[in-house]
Amino acid sequence: MDQHAHGDPHAGGDGLPEARAARSHGTIEPEHGATLSGLAERSAPETTGRRVPTPVALAVIAAICFGCYTIWMDHTNGAKGGQAALLGLIAAVVTGILGVTLVHFQSTMITETRALAYGALFGASMGWLYSLGGSTPSVLKSTGWGLVMFAVMFVVSLYIFRTHREREPHGLHRPHPPHASRLHLPHTAH
Repeated sequence: MDQHAHGDPHAGGDGLPEARAARSHGTIEPEHGATLSGLAERSAPETTGRRVPTPVALAVIAAICFGCYTIWMDHTNGAKGGQAALLGLIAAVVTGILGVTLVHFQSTMITETRALAYGALFGASMGWLYSLGGSTPSVLKSTGWGLVMFAVMFVVSLYIFRTHREREPHGLHRPHPPHASRLHLPHTAH
């Protein structure tokens, strides 16, 4: 005799069909052939939307941080809140667009070109931030600082790209044939 069908108070419900359906929803009943693997397949959340790739997300986060730092730097140097916010928004949008574009096309670039692109973006950004400094630095000092930061980023990114060749989007950069195959002479019969 089914306890749920007769509204047994000891069964833990009020006997209504809706309550019975709510209690039994999602339970595993072995007599009906349910298995744990089937439940795992059914209970896995389905994602209908596309996920943002990690490099794109990192480029966007870096642009937002750059914009926030620009706001802080410009505001501490005497700019009003609205002016600093507008300058930070422009900085975030410009560096975000350039960063996402660089990330999108980096798989088509050779290692040196990619390192140059990362160095140029970083150097130009740091040179521009230097120009926001409180002691009114000259254009020459800002350009010099930007060139120094370009050189640092170029060397660092070139080192990282060269030492992690297996992880490059386009595989090994300029793979060379093994040394033994260059010295291998065809076998001749005596």
